[in-house]
Amino acid sequence: MPVEILHFRDAYKILRKKRMVNHVKSTLEYVADTLYGSLYRGPLLRMALDEMGWRENGSLQILDGRRYQFKGFKKGIAIEGSFAAYEFIHEGLFRLQLGFDKGLIESGILMLPGQRSEKSKLGSSAELAAAEIEQLYPTISVPVTVALFDLGSPDLPMEEAGEGGEDGVSVPA
Repeated sequence: MPVEILHFRDAYKILRKKRMVNHVKSTLEYVADTLYGSLYRGPLLRMALDEMGWRENGSLQILDGRRYQFKGFKKGIAIEGSFAAYEFIHEGLFRLQLGFDKGLIESGILMLPGQRSEKSKLGSSAELAAAEIEQLYPTISVPVTVALFDLGSPDLPMEEAGEGGEDGVSVPA
């Protein structure tokens, strides 16, 4: 499965009340399909969220006078995330909590990479996310949906045989 969706603190009830359960699921699956195997994920993520209607209303700002913005926003639900490292969970939850405390959002969606080392003693990403979100309460109390993505490895073009030196750099003769 390219994306695993986990709900915490009544986030599912909020999505159901807003009639957004299927739209959120479709959005996350579309993001997974769009980003799978890609190298430059930032512009593709913005494009995918824009196409799904999460970047239309201009209310992405988290703090006035600052450049902090949610990745997407729709009907009181904010999307935040990073695919670089699972550890973004803390910063992402903090950003969503700011929006929640300021009354900007009712719930948040946090997108994270789901890949972890098989040697990790901390368990799967889903188990770790559940444990961390529980441990961060009451400091972090925002209702949140965590989406764990398997985006594969970037598809890098193969260099043509005979080009480049030992370290891959071409040296003129």
